[in-house]
Amino acid sequence: MVWSHLILEPTMLCPSAWCPYLSLVLLVNLGLIAVSASGDGFCSGQYIVSPVSESDPHMYWKVTNPTLSPSHLQDLPGFTRSVYRSDHALITPESHVWSPLPDWTYTLGAFLITPAMGSHFVMYLARMAENSRSGLPTNDIERFIFVVQGTATLTNAAGRSRKLEVDSYAYLPPNFEHSIACDSSATLIVFERRYAYLNDHKPEEIVGSTDKQPLLETPGEVFELRKLLPTSLAYDFNIHIMDFQPGEYLNVKEVHYNQHGLLLLEGQGIYRLGESWYPVQAGDVIWMAPFVPQWYAALGKTRSRYLLYKDVNRNPL
Repeated sequence: MVWSHLILEPTMLCPSAWCPYLSLVLLVNLGLIAVSASGDGFCSGQYIVSPVSESDPHMYWKVTNPTLSPSHLQDLPGFTRSVYRSDHALITPESHVWSPLPDWTYTLGAFLITPAMGSHFVMYLARMAENSRSGLPTNDIERFIFVVQGTATLTNAAGRSRKLEVDSYAYLPPNFEHSIACDSSATLIVFERRYAYLNDHKPEEIVGSTDKQPLLETPGEVFELRKLLPTSLAYDFNIHIMDFQPGEYLNVKEVHYNQHGLLLLEGQGIYRLGESWYPVQAGDVIWMAPFVPQWYAALGKTRSRYLLYKDVNRNPL
């Protein structure tokens, strides 16, 4: 079946007895993703269902159009690859629960990593529709955004605007006034955490793109590494982009005090977490608690790339 500019009237989606957002969330979870709305809320306009064409994919197409399950299990009710353990979690796309993001307009969010797991940060997807706009984090919360689909515009309190396309990112310090607006559609991966102040060190707003960051040396390893934030003491976390060619793997099984939040952007492979081994693919998210054993190998025929959150520059106490 091919969907092409299917218009659904609000009355079809929003019977008075239903939650006003229920139908939109249902459509998004079914993969019918493009949303157009006006007025005071989602249900005051029309919804345009227009899936992305696989013949013209964007760079991280698999993240926003994932394969939900292996073909031989697609008709098995209740199937999921998601796993939650005390020291790690694998959150796969069929487990995403979309709902309106507080203080954002015309935007649905799917929370992937939260303190309920044991993390000290939040990681979520923000799916912005036409004429959408972000809200501000609460006091002392820093924010990092990375664009995986579409285009958004970041504007700071001074009125300076930056266009953010796929593979672009921005770091927003705590209590930094800003807004993220979208004219058509965009999908962001967002990290937020309470900033750990350190003496007189103060982080600054940063806007950049992955391809402008230099490749760093990785002694004893074969993967390619880029860091998206400065390594100075002002920053209490960093975001790494790690690239593996098919067949490449981590030489060392890591066990360390840092927490991780990971989004597989491209490719597929095997991730070891503790004593468990997980097949993973683009769109999968992993949370790693401190000291959980971890190891990765890239499989398949194409490059494997993931985005990795890592807390740094602070005494764990």
